[in-house]
Amino acid sequence: MEINIQAIRFEPTERLQDFVHKKVGKLEKFSDEIRKVEVSMKVVKPETAMNKEVALRVNAGAELYAEKVCDTFEEAIDNCVDALLRQLQKNKEKSQNR
Repeated sequence: MEINIQAIRFEPTERLQDFVHKKVGKLEKFSDEIRKVEVSMKVVKPETAMNKEVALRVNAGAELYAEKVCDTFEEAIDNCVDALLRQLQKNKEKSQNR
C-alpha cells in the first residue's frame, strides 16, 4: 500500500509522518484492495482553535474519502481513519451482497 502525505502551509515533523503511516497502515487489515492512500493536511486559520484539517482519499476499488477538522492533526487523522473503516465495512458488505 502506497501512502502519499501532502502538507499544505507547514512542514510535518517526522513524528507526525510516522503517526500517519501507523494509523493509515491499519486500514490495510480491513481491505486487501487498498492500493493507494493520499493524506492531505493543512492549517486552516492559524490563530483559531479547531484549525487542523486532514483529508484522506483511499483507492480501494471504489474511491473512499474522509475529511475532518480538529484541534490537532493526530485527532483529525484518528477521526478520518475511523470514518474510512466504516466506509470500508459498508463497501465490503455491498460487494458480498451482490
